[in-house]
Amino acid sequence: MNSKLDLQTTLGNIGFANPILNAAGVRCQSVSELDAIIASTAGGAVTKSATLQPRKGNETPRMQSLPLGSINSMGLPNYGFDYYLDYVINQQIAGNQNLILSIAGLSITENLTMLRQIKASDYQGLVELNLSCPNVAGKSQVGYDFEAVADILAAAFTFFDGHLGLKLPPYFDLNQFDELSAILNQYPLAYVNSINSIGNGLAIDLDTETVVIKPKAGFGGIGGDYVKPTALANVRAFRLRLNPAIKIIGTGGISSGQDVFEHILCGADLVQIGTAFGPEGTPIFERVTDELEKIMVAKGYRSLTDFRGKLKII
Repeated sequence: MNSKLDLQTTLGNIGFANPILNAAGVRCQSVSELDAIIASTAGGAVTKSATLQPRKGNETPRMQSLPLGSINSMGLPNYGFDYYLDYVINQQIAGNQNLILSIAGLSITENLTMLRQIKASDYQGLVELNLSCPNVAGKSQVGYDFEAVADILAAAFTFFDGHLGLKLPPYFDLNQFDELSAILNQYPLAYVNSINSIGNGLAIDLDTETVVIKPKAGFGGIGGDYVKPTALANVRAFRLRLNPAIKIIGTGGISSGQDVFEHILCGADLVQIGTAFGPEGTPIFERVTDELEKIMVAKGYRSLTDFRGKLKII
C-alpha cells in the first residue's frame, strides 16, 4: 500500500483503513472464511446474511459462473444468527471493530427479533439489514415494498440505537429513488448498501437447452460485470438524494481498481466485492487496492475525499 495515500474511511463511528470489503454471500459463511478475510488486506469483513435459524439453502446446482459474471439462487444458506453474533462479539473483544453483521430475516418479525437480540448483546458494531435477497422461494424482496420498508424502520428505531445499515435491491426508475429516499431520510441510518444482485435473471446452456441452475426453475440473481452500470446508477442516485449523514456502500460489478474508483466517484464511501471474490479469493483485495492507488497517483489524488461524489456531467 502506498504510504503517501490516505484510503481511510468511516461508517458510523467505525474507521476502516481502506474502503474495500467483501460482500455478504461469498466466502463468508464459516469462521475460517471470515478469519481469512480479516487476515487479508481487506478493509474489513462482512458476515454471511443470517436468518434466525440455520438454513441449508436451495437445492443444487444453485450457482453458475457466466461470461460476464454469475447467476445464483443460493437461498440464504447460513449457520444461524447466534453463530454470527457470537463471532462478531468475539472479534470485538479481540479489538477488531472492522466488521459488519449482516442479517436477513424471512419476515419483518424475524428481523426485529434479531435486532432486539443485538441490542441486548454486547455487540456495538455495524449491522446490515438485508432487505434485498431475491433467491428465497416464496419470499418477495422487502426492498421493493416501500410501505414495508417504512414499517420495519419505524418499528426498529423505536428501540434500536446502534449503527444500522440497509442492503437494498437495484432500482430502475428515478421515482423509486425519490420515494425511497424520502423514507430513508426520516431515520438515523448509518448507511445504505447498493446494490444486491439483479433478481430473477435466466441463463441457458446452449448444448443441453436447459437452464443452468435448479432452484426456481432456473431463475436467479445476476452479479458481476452485467450489473455494474446499474450499481453505479444506484449509488449516484442515492448520493444525490440521501442526507449526507447516511453513508453509501457501493456493491456490484467490482473486480478492479477502476471499478472501485468509479463507485467512489459516484459517491460510495466503501465498496464490497461479491462475484469476483468467489474465484479469486482473498488476493483480490490486495490487487484491487493496488490498482486503485495507481489510478489515484496518476490523477494526483491523495485521499478518497479528493474525488468522492465528484462525478462530472456533460
